[in-house]
Amino acid sequence: MSSATKLAGRCLCGEVTISVDGEHDAQPGACHCRMCQRWSGGVFLAFTAAADAVTVEGPVKRFQSTSFAERAFCGKCGTHLWMRNTNDQAEDYDLMPGLFDAAHDWPLRSEIYADKAMVAVRLEGDHPRKTAAAYEASNPHTK
Repeated sequence: MSSATKLAGRCLCGEVTISVDGEHDAQPGACHCRMCQRWSGGVFLAFTAAADAVTVEGPVKRFQSTSFAERAFCGKCGTHLWMRNTNDQAEDYDLMPGLFDAAHDWPLRSEIYADKAMVAVRLEGDHPRKTAAAYEASNPHTK
């Protein structure tokens, strides 16, 4: 569900603000891979926003978590902000929906690594799911 509604978000301490003014997917996806479990504490949720629609202000810290992606967080309070492909600066952002009040009622778009989900955070509902093998077969760079 694509949207162009303007969004305003922030970290816990308010030092980092993120605005999305343009195309974004108003449905988060979920990832249960081991790296995302470590990053999020259970399940990683993110929605996609076009790079040219995103404006970020504040003390952002970045961590190159793989050869192809970075994860970002607030340098003051540590709030997780996004994961992003680093191969191209024009790449979309995968933003944390909890930063944005407007994301409260968004439905889940999809789930990957569903077979790796922790028992405590298995997600219900009728949405597309991919196992680790299925996702990695269509995204060989993730291996």
